[in-house]
Amino acid sequence: MRTADFDYDLPKGQIAQKPVTPRHNSRLLVLNRSNKTITHTTFWHIDQFLQPGDLLVLNETKVIPARIYAKKQPGGGKAELLLLKKKDSQLWTVLGRGKGLKVGRKLTIEGGPEAEILQVLEGAERLVRFSKPIEAFLDRVGHVPLPPYIHRHLDDPDRYQTVYARDPGSAAAPTAGLHFTPALMGKLEQQGVRFTRLTLHVGLDTFAPVREQDPEKHKIHTEWCELDEQTANQINRVKYTGGRIIAVGTTSVRTLETAVKKPNNDRLIVPYSGPTDLFILPGFEFKAVNALITNFHLPKSTLLMLVSAFAGRELILETYQEAITAGYRFFSFGDAMLIQ
Repeated sequence: MRTADFDYDLPKGQIAQKPVTPRHNSRLLVLNRSNKTITHTTFWHIDQFLQPGDLLVLNETKVIPARIYAKKQPGGGKAELLLLKKKDSQLWTVLGRGKGLKVGRKLTIEGGPEAEILQVLEGAERLVRFSKPIEAFLDRVGHVPLPPYIHRHLDDPDRYQTVYARDPGSAAAPTAGLHFTPALMGKLEQQGVRFTRLTLHVGLDTFAPVREQDPEKHKIHTEWCELDEQTANQINRVKYTGGRIIAVGTTSVRTLETAVKKPNNDRLIVPYSGPTDLFILPGFEFKAVNALITNFHLPKSTLLMLVSAFAGRELILETYQEAITAGYRFFSFGDAMLIQ
């Protein structure tokens, strides 16, 4: 297995630059793994492929306005900080842009606290201490950190949030959930489809390509996730009664499979709160997830490797090629897949 095995060519014009309105009008490609058939429809009609008793697992993380513009002191030169991971009330790991971001460099943020670089980490990452907790200022000084392949301004930042987002902490949206609307969720509930929720705070490394030739040598990003007792009980009941667990997004997949109990226990899923560095590659045995709702992912990414593990690499690449030919929109604001 080589990283190059997960590459494909995508015309730039099919990288979605803005979301569709309403959200549920995005296109939906349904891939049946057992007979390798593909159906083209819209997300509003996903109910035709779900059944009473199915349990959709949502990631209710909320994107924070994590991009902050600052000025270097002394001098006043421009700098940019992208919040990645909170270490304590005033200490953050950030992605820094700007020259001279060395240990001891002071930064001022208009309308916000001062900051100081305490440590130079790997690449552009820095350990920064703010003079006051930054969260209290983010609504005023922060900006939504759209992915690097989106070049258009987003007029409504809420379009980069799921309608059920509740728990602030992500630097990127769990994009599979962007297609859901209250109207669609109500329709599915009337059909007997149920929802449950967990949290995984998405880091920007989710967009990073795998650069090692052997993907098994890639250091997967660590993210914080939580699955509580109520969600664990719901999943276990559905599993026990023969229903399907349908992960909404790769973040839900990673959280679910992280929370799988070791053998010799009558509960498949147990509550979990903490870091996950689960790297899912072809050959992985899925124990919790029966079906997956997801977007179309970047070439040579860990997310493409995950869906390849779920449906088979060759089948996924063939399906992606059909989606390209059919004019589907790709990546965060793009169209969706249901893999079942």
